Amino acid sequence: MILVVDDEPPIIDLVRGYLEREGYVVHAAGDGPSAVAAVRNLGPDVVILDVMLPGFDGVEACRQIRAFSDAYVLMLTARSEEIDRVVGLSVGADDYLTKPFSPRELVARVKALLRRPRTLPSAGDAAVHDPAATPDGLALDQPRRTATVDGQRVTLTTTEFDILAILARDPGVVVSRQALLDAVWGIDFVGDDHLVDVHVGNLRRKLGDDVDAPRFIETVRGAGYRLVEAG
Repeated sequence: MILVVDDEPPIIDLVRGYLEREGYVVHAAGDGPSAVAAVRNLGPDVVILDVMLPGFDGVEACRQIRAFSDAYVLMLTARSEEIDRVVGLSVGADDYLTKPFSPRELVARVKALLRRPRTLPSAGDAAVHDPAATPDGLALDQPRRTATVDGQRVTLTTTEFDILAILARDPGVVVSRQALLDAVWGIDFVGDDHLVDVHVGNLRRKLGDDVDAPRFIETVRGAGYRLVEAG
């Protein structure tokens, strides 16, 4: 099921038509409070969420949705400033499109999100569960999809946990942005690798990591990211 949130009925009708032709069940909401209530009541798989909404905006709606739902969130913004995209991603959105957008591209993005596995392949489970494989103070529980830092639970989005779990498979080994995109968003994802940088930034903030003196995640300039090896 897909929830489309926009205060412009023609856009809702357009998006609904394209999605329903692909066989999706579509519900709609027209403001921030209604969007949050609809996610709570309907439990959609994907939320297509406009940034500019009455009541409260899409960023606040996404922030509230993330408190109780792991639905994939695709943000729509009519403004081209990078800050709008970054703010949307910082509160837990998985992807974004800037208006005006191609309905076919939107459908492709939705399909790509729905193809993402809710859990990572079991091949990496041993590395994720081995305390010696992660930096001191960081622990991941793959089956429960939880992470702790110094024994304190850290609340991560689906995307953030997936990125961290992939890095934890081989601490010390650099994983490129493209490899993270392929593993987390899927090899047919049509977005750009800037998404990875934003989500890694959010992940670092939640882990209490310092980009200049990393305890957990290092940036390898021009190559990608790696998890710090256990000391």
